[in-house]
Amino acid sequence: MKPNNNIRYLVSVAMLAVLPAICLPQQVLADGGHTLFIQSAVENGNDTVTLPLYRGTSHGQTVYYVMLDASDGNFAQRSGLIKSQKLANAARSAAVQRVTVVNGVVDFPASVDFRPVRQLTPGSQGFPPAAAEPGAVGEPGYSPLIQLPNGIVVNAPHIANSTGQADKVVTIDAINGKVTYRETDGFQGGDPLKYVSFEASNPVAATLENVTYAPALNALPTLNDDSTSSSRATLIAFVNGQTGVLNSQRQGLNSAVLDGLAPLNLLRWNPSQGRYSPMWDVNLAKWTDQIVAAGQNLRQTDVGTAQGLASKGQLTAPDGAALKASGFIVNCPIVSLK
Repeated sequence: MKPNNNIRYLVSVAMLAVLPAICLPQQVLADGGHTLFIQSAVENGNDTVTLPLYRGTSHGQTVYYVMLDASDGNFAQRSGLIKSQKLANAARSAAVQRVTVVNGVVDFPASVDFRPVRQLTPGSQGFPPAAAEPGAVGEPGYSPLIQLPNGIVVNAPHIANSTGQADKVVTIDAINGKVTYRETDGFQGGDPLKYVSFEASNPVAATLENVTYAPALNALPTLNDDSTSSSRATLIAFVNGQTGVLNSQRQGLNSAVLDGLAPLNLLRWNPSQGRYSPMWDVNLAKWTDQIVAAGQNLRQTDVGTAQGLASKGQLTAPDGAALKASGFIVNCPIVSLK
């Protein structure tokens, strides 16, 4: 359904900031060791998650957004979000929108144009694609990261406005303040996880992830640094893993293009770790020709292991140089871990 500009105001970020704490834990272990990190989320068991939907404004028009992470622990706990202290390092940078709060409603300087139609044409090996056009484009200055008047940085991606809605939205219920969104599979520390993708700072990456193109995120400090002094964290995405829908070793951007499935990226940290950030510094990784010829480009599940393979010369950057950050960001908060 299209958002209705006349619905009631939903509880805003600013109002949540002054509500009494409801003492939500940072994570909950459910049956089978399932860890849910976004406490305001409900996973549906069909590769979708339902999140609270918030109403804001931009240029005098209604926008709808979700909240996933916050730099402040108390705010994150009250709002059922992930605490990511590293987001504080992004404050006052060009990668963050400075918002105002009017009558309890957040007003954003920039929003998203959801009208473009995503175009993806596979290349000869799947990746890189022959053509790629993202299905949503941020206005100049748009970023999912916002800085509240009190200085807290919140990851608050826009998912709908008068131009349409994000392609990964399954259902949106503006009356009851809920949105159901598609999840993506990946790995962290050897374990499977699910995350939600909202933006990428590179147009090809935005097309592959089917998310909003937001080049402002390139201004995040600091390239190729996932220490606690940075606002970024390391993600490894393979460009030439094995393909085939039924292949248990399938992985990589080439598989994502050819098989239409998740690339099964590797994320360095999870939200229980202090170096976690939802702003992933993408390291594109290429198996050497010798490894591919020997059929040893096997599925990987841990960043540290992949970095070890890179130190042995089995993995490189796409141009054959040492594996390192490729110069663009994806906004992918982790929802859960098994």
